[in-house]
Amino acid sequence: MNQTVTGNLDWNGIAMPRRVWAILAVAFGVSSSVISGAIVNIALPTFCAEMHVSSADSVWLVNSYQLATVMTLLIFSNLGDIIGYRRIYVAGLMLFTAASLGCALSVDFTMLIICRTCAGIGAAAVTSVNTTLIRIIYPRNRLARGLGLNATIVAISSVIGPPLAAAVLSFASWHWLFAINIPIGLTALTLSYSFLPSNPVRISGRRLDKLDCLLNALSFGLLIFSIEAFSHDVDIKVVAATLAATIVIGWFYVHRQLHKQMPLLPFDLLRIPIFSLSILTSICSFAAQTLAMVSLPFILQHNMGYSAVDTGLVLMAWPMVIMFIAPMAGRMVEHIHAGVLGVAGLTMMTAGLLALGLMPAHLGTFDIVWRLVLCGVGFGIFQSPNNSIMIASAPAARSGSASGMLATARLLGQSSGAAMVAMLFHLCGGETTALPMFVAAGFAGVGAAVSASRIRLPLPEGLRR
Repeated sequence: MNQTVTGNLDWNGIAMPRRVWAILAVAFGVSSSVISGAIVNIALPTFCAEMHVSSADSVWLVNSYQLATVMTLLIFSNLGDIIGYRRIYVAGLMLFTAASLGCALSVDFTMLIICRTCAGIGAAAVTSVNTTLIRIIYPRNRLARGLGLNATIVAISSVIGPPLAAAVLSFASWHWLFAINIPIGLTALTLSYSFLPSNPVRISGRRLDKLDCLLNALSFGLLIFSIEAFSHDVDIKVVAATLAATIVIGWFYVHRQLHKQMPLLPFDLLRIPIFSLSILTSICSFAAQTLAMVSLPFILQHNMGYSAVDTGLVLMAWPMVIMFIAPMAGRMVEHIHAGVLGVAGLTMMTAGLLALGLMPAHLGTFDIVWRLVLCGVGFGIFQSPNNSIMIASAPAARSGSASGMLATARLLGQSSGAAMVAMLFHLCGGETTALPMFVAAGFAGVGAAVSASRIRLPLPEGLRR
């Protein structure tokens, strides 16, 4: 089948003030999916009590959402290259909003799990193309600013998720945790229909291979399930069988992809050195961040005597700093090589993680907060430039695939980090230990080294000074 790239190859963003409304459309959609992913974690004990399910079963409210997202991300991102990013984004918003309504109206746990799974699929469609939409909204020489703003939106959503859940549960039932997504989703839909542009550059003559889609879903679904299994004390025989199935199916999937011109799993993009190095750096950084953020509540509460509320307030320092640093990094990348910013940011993050790991048992709040701030500043300096490299280094017609890989790298890092915390605590006999902080520092250090190797490589167009 002949495949050709068509459209406006000279596309360079959309003009003001339409650009502002288009960014708001992306902001509302992305924030609702991020908040929905974070808000349920806080409410798990409530679901256990009111729906009469075990703690282990309640975790499926998180797992079903995450598995559905990771299994369909690359499918939607590739479909966006073919039929249009705007269509995928709007369809995802519609499904996510409808599924949120279904969650709010659920009468039993089974219905809730089904609706959460559908919400995860909708979130995958939204997440798979959101950074691509930023690429076609912003002029090429302002792409990093747009991605910095997107990182800020994600950080703000991460910050307000837990306190919002606590506030809702203090005066209303858990149903309202999902109902609040409905007005946000409807607002995002209205703005998207009115202001998001269609694909300026498209691939004609290409169709999705159904077998590739199935293999992709099975490969990533089984991989994430295997990683999550370590966190939830699944029988080792089940884990071993799942890993074996992942290897066999994954090998067959990769073998098929290697022989395609524009594969679902974008090996054509991974052959671009600066793109593949940025993907690896992203996985390392998110693994480090998750190792820290999952283990720190245990360290602060079990080892240092903090209450759950105080722990939540203290840990907000990390994402709150990113809110301010990410936009600044988006502007800095216009003057400083993104690889240099990555090295500087991840080196700072490594230092902060080591400082957290070396904390004595009796330490004042300020001494904890400055360590978290150092990590947040480092991550913020790194994240926007790294995302800019990944998106800008891909050909315009493969922007959707680049966006999907960006999100997939984040999910792989986060899932791996959470699983490693559980494994390290298990190896230490169930005792809370600072060991995850040192492992996190190791990942951040590796990320810094990988980022350093990008400095000698030419930057993609739009990031060249």
